[in-house]
Amino acid sequence: MSGFRKLTSFLTAVAIILNFYIYTYPSFNSDKCSWYLPNKEEAEATLSPFQKKLIAVPYIGDLFDQYFVGTSGIDKELTLKNGKSPQDIRMLLFGDPQIKGNWPSTPYITRLDTFGNDYYLGHIYNTMKRRLKPTHISVMGDLFSSQWILDREFFNRSKRYMTRLFPRPKEHTGDLLEFITENDGCNWSEFMNWFQATLDSDSFQFGYEDVNDWTSANLIDEPLFINISGNHDIGNGDATYQHMARFIKIMGKDNFFIEYALRTDHPWRIVVLNSLAVDGPFIEQKFIDYTWSFVNKLKERPFNGSTILLTHVPFYKEEGICADAPFVEYFNESNSKIDYMFGKIKSENHLQYQSSQDILNAIFQNDKSGIILTGHDHEGCESIYNKLDNGTWVASKKIESNKYVKEIVVRSMMGEFGGNSGLMTAHFNKEAQDWEFHYTLCPFTVQHVWWVTKVTTILSILFNSICFLFNY
Repeated sequence: MSGFRKLTSFLTAVAIILNFYIYTYPSFNSDKCSWYLPNKEEAEATLSPFQKKLIAVPYIGDLFDQYFVGTSGIDKELTLKNGKSPQDIRMLLFGDPQIKGNWPSTPYITRLDTFGNDYYLGHIYNTMKRRLKPTHISVMGDLFSSQWILDREFFNRSKRYMTRLFPRPKEHTGDLLEFITENDGCNWSEFMNWFQATLDSDSFQFGYEDVNDWTSANLIDEPLFINISGNHDIGNGDATYQHMARFIKIMGKDNFFIEYALRTDHPWRIVVLNSLAVDGPFIEQKFIDYTWSFVNKLKERPFNGSTILLTHVPFYKEEGICADAPFVEYFNESNSKIDYMFGKIKSENHLQYQSSQDILNAIFQNDKSGIILTGHDHEGCESIYNKLDNGTWVASKKIESNKYVKEIVVRSMMGEFGGNSGLMTAHFNKEAQDWEFHYTLCPFTVQHVWWVTKVTTILSILFNSICFLFNY
């Protein structure tokens, strides 16, 4: 056998192994990459002895389960059949993709890296969505790498976001993609007039009920997709009407809630909060007024169910609990050349102490369970907010009071952090008459492995073609 043939065989073997890995990687971490199954033992009891033994085999067993058995589906059928509890909430979460763009001066190798990164992140999304069939999907903010881009570049990245990273049916994105193609930006002055008039009249629509699809398509098994506003999407104190207009037009509202199953024994809701317009000062103070108007509406609204809070910036916690310690930075002469920004908030690791207290008391005021899901801190973190007898909330690594809420900071899905997906399962405990929340983090791999897989696959096809054509 010639040296070229040996090299071809080697590359082919490597390509096959790597492709098996990247397309089945959740099966290597099946416990972390699967939903919590409350009826797992009962579901497995329906299987034959051979099926039980095969499912117990690492990796192979998970593949067999995914493609031939489907204990997740059996678990769901048992839940509905036995009437033990309503259908579980299954939310797939992605932290801070921060996709970059290209400029005329951008080197071609960087352009290639940006192109590949889109499909690396898209591979994670497509793999996990296909495997898990979630009820909801949320991207936890910082969709893009910078808020200081022109509308045309914002539109370019939005198109990539909706076609490469998080592709969805044309019934959901067709109108937006058409708008992006036909326009160079949003009419921010028109948005400003509408926003100010709506705020002055106190007529913002914050609340919805039983929303499973933002369109009228109602596609079966298509999850509700939620984008969270991040500081690199709209800014902090530097946010303008231009920033807000384009984000809300393309990515959706930044403050709202959806209540589900209100007239049952298991009500629950999703609350989406724009945590970038909570602390100030801001160039546009009305953005802060708008967000606190939303928080106050939640405080005044009676609700006797569990809450899933989705936001970008984590709540205040003392140093040492998570990777990020408390930190606030303001614009000044050393970090900005624009005079009117001086004194405005530039960035913060956590919401400030009093803001955190007020929001937690407004949203989690009943005695039901809840969970907070955030982004921003790329390392990820899990902590507990305990409500003390004096009414204050204190962050800790353990439960220290009767009333508490867990906060999950979803680790970034960027390649340098391992390409993660967060899985949040909510199960209604009929005996306790409350929702129980379970979270796990599913890692993929660094982006270099994905790149090596694609390169070896291309080389393998090329070399095999040469061997065939020239009979090497």
